[in-house]
Amino acid sequence: MATLGARQAAATFWLAVVVTGAGTGLATAALMDLLYVVQHTLWPGAGMDLLDAASHADWPRHLAVLVAAGLLTGVGQFLLGRLAGSSIDVTTAIWLQAGRMPALRTFGSAVLSIVVVGMGASLGREGAPKQAGAVIANTASDAAGLPDETRRLLVACGAGAGFAAAYGVPLGGALFALEVVRRDLAPRFVLPALLTSVIATGVSWLFRPDAPTYQIPAYTSSLSVVAWALPAGLVAGVVAVLFVRAVAWADTHRPRGWLRLAAPPLALGLLGAVSIPFPQILGNGRDVAELTFTGQIGPWLLLTLLLLKPAATLLCLGSGTPGGLFTRGGCAAGRRPGPWVVALLAGGATRIVRPRRRRRPRRRDHAGPRLHRRPHGRAHGTHTIVHPAPAPGRDDRHADGTPHQRALHLRCAAHR
Repeated sequence: MATLGARQAAATFWLAVVVTGAGTGLATAALMDLLYVVQHTLWPGAGMDLLDAASHADWPRHLAVLVAAGLLTGVGQFLLGRLAGSSIDVTTAIWLQAGRMPALRTFGSAVLSIVVVGMGASLGREGAPKQAGAVIANTASDAAGLPDETRRLLVACGAGAGFAAAYGVPLGGALFALEVVRRDLAPRFVLPALLTSVIATGVSWLFRPDAPTYQIPAYTSSLSVVAWALPAGLVAGVVAVLFVRAVAWADTHRPRGWLRLAAPPLALGLLGAVSIPFPQILGNGRDVAELTFTGQIGPWLLLTLLLLKPAATLLCLGSGTPGGLFTRGGCAAGRRPGPWVVALLAGGATRIVRPRRRRRPRRRDHAGPRLHRRPHGRAHGTHTIVHPAPAPGRDDRHADGTPHQRALHLRCAAHR
């Protein structure tokens, strides 16, 4: 009977994995279609090039569309908070609530995010599919009656599947899920994460074209390029750390109270004004990155965008505008784009995790978990859950008779 029950539980879990992958792929395809509909309606132009459409638009459209995006952000978040309760970050939900998330609030935030990004906010598009995948996994866990540990794994797989389907990178989505859940390559974690991402990506390809993100000609390597890459990598690492810390600062200084209604229109209105002479700062930066890879942007404009594009991303994030902080470093013609261009021009965020000195948790005499939150200046908030360890005998206690405690440090992504 025990063996039969274990087999049924395993079959239920794998069925939930398949349902999560298929549902995430469908949701991602729908969200991407919504993104393109919004973008082509407000920024009419040929093809899917936001930069080309914004370059030929007159200045009233720049101001009107971006201010409207700010108003929609403020009002939308206010209504979602009133109608569907408070929001919760996907990573925080996985670690602190076993993956349980308010479905209506999270999915509504995903739709709002994709609409605002389509209107030109300087953020990524992967935040919405990631939230949708997590909600679908949470719903599938409820239907299957999965325990908390299994639910946590499935929700992380759903979030990774959303990331994979948004950019067509199943391996990247699986690695994202593994980083969120365990940072472990055990087969019991790898197989569900990889299967969910593969299914989600395959389903999204049924409705969306499987085309390379960047069209880059074949370049020949040389010793001078390799020699240049070494100092460029060092500079990119330093700049990435500075950008991550700036993201953490902007996230911790988001507006609160009535400023949540006023800050987005002001910030996005400013973005619209700056985009009149510099339309390259709109969107997630894919168009600018591709032009840079093919040498179609002059050095002075490139240097200007190296300052304006990260500033635009931080402005949107700091005002409370929802969106992602990644953009795909895809491959074309067998060549991988330079990560320094993607990080700076496309507003991508590099996560830097440094070892922390372990602190001894405060003692507690009565049972039950205790949660502390110590924000700091990195791209992560740190949560510490302290559980009193069972103390059946004297050997399990400190010298003064108090029980030992176990501390679990959880690091959650700053973007919400």
